[in-house]
Amino acid sequence: MMHAKSESDVTSLAPSSPPRSPKRATYYVQSPSRDSHDGDKSSSMQATPVYNSPMESPSHPSLGRHSRTSSASRFSGPFRSSSGRKGYRKRVNEKGWPECDVIQEEGSYDDLDDDKGLSRRCQIILALLSFILLFTVFSLIIWGAARPYKPDVIVKSLSMDDFYAGEGTDTTGVPTKMVTVNCSLKISVYNTATMFGIHVTSSPIQLMFSEITIATGEVQKYYQPRKSHRTVSAILHGEKVPLYGAGAGMALSSTGGQVPLTLDFDIISRGDVIGKLVRVKHRKHVSCQLVVDSSKNKPIKFARNSCTYV
Repeated sequence: MMHAKSESDVTSLAPSSPPRSPKRATYYVQSPSRDSHDGDKSSSMQATPVYNSPMESPSHPSLGRHSRTSSASRFSGPFRSSSGRKGYRKRVNEKGWPECDVIQEEGSYDDLDDDKGLSRRCQIILALLSFILLFTVFSLIIWGAARPYKPDVIVKSLSMDDFYAGEGTDTTGVPTKMVTVNCSLKISVYNTATMFGIHVTSSPIQLMFSEITIATGEVQKYYQPRKSHRTVSAILHGEKVPLYGAGAGMALSSTGGQVPLTLDFDIISRGDVIGKLVRVKHRKHVSCQLVVDSSKNKPIKFARNSCTYV
């Protein structure tokens, strides 16, 4: 028996039709109208469902249990009508597909950037250490190649300007023989290096009598280019040097006399091969034996074998 549906019934039934599953059975239960006061429960209307196939009819055993559902309107399937949940609305995107929540991954990609930064720093440190190692090896090779180039030193002559001895007293008043010396020493220096120049100086030059220094001097520092010769002079001076017990062996008079002396000093050279980073230093010790005759004013010549060069 067909019943007429009111406008409110049509409105409540319209959104409950399944949009995506037309083949599934849908059941509607119409509750009694609140406006009716006749108390007749038989006045409630029930919509007769329409079945598209025999499998969807209520007589099918698999669908019999759905006829006893609650008075709330619902439909089977994974998507439920909005009447099944209060206030629930399915969100769809602009293409009509249902939206879903995005799973947020813990952490950020900044950690990966930090790892790249750490790796970059390690690469920079490794490159710096490699450069230092290579430069050190290169410097050692250059240093080893420049090491054999030692300057050649030869003592040329000694000119005695003043040399006399006399009796006197030292600063404490002790009487002793005293000697005064003024002389000049000439030294020839040859730079054998072909790659660099050298800075030349000397240790204090000592003129000694019986292990007592009677005159001192030094070579002033200078620069000498590569593969070059140069003769330098040093002034030796000693004034009223007390000889104490050694003075008895000095046979010196106004008419002349020979006095054995010893000349001792070091020639120091420094070559800057690569600026101040690679330097080569050499020290050559020179010792000469000579005899001074106060009656002669000629310079004393030194033969090659009259001095020792170590």
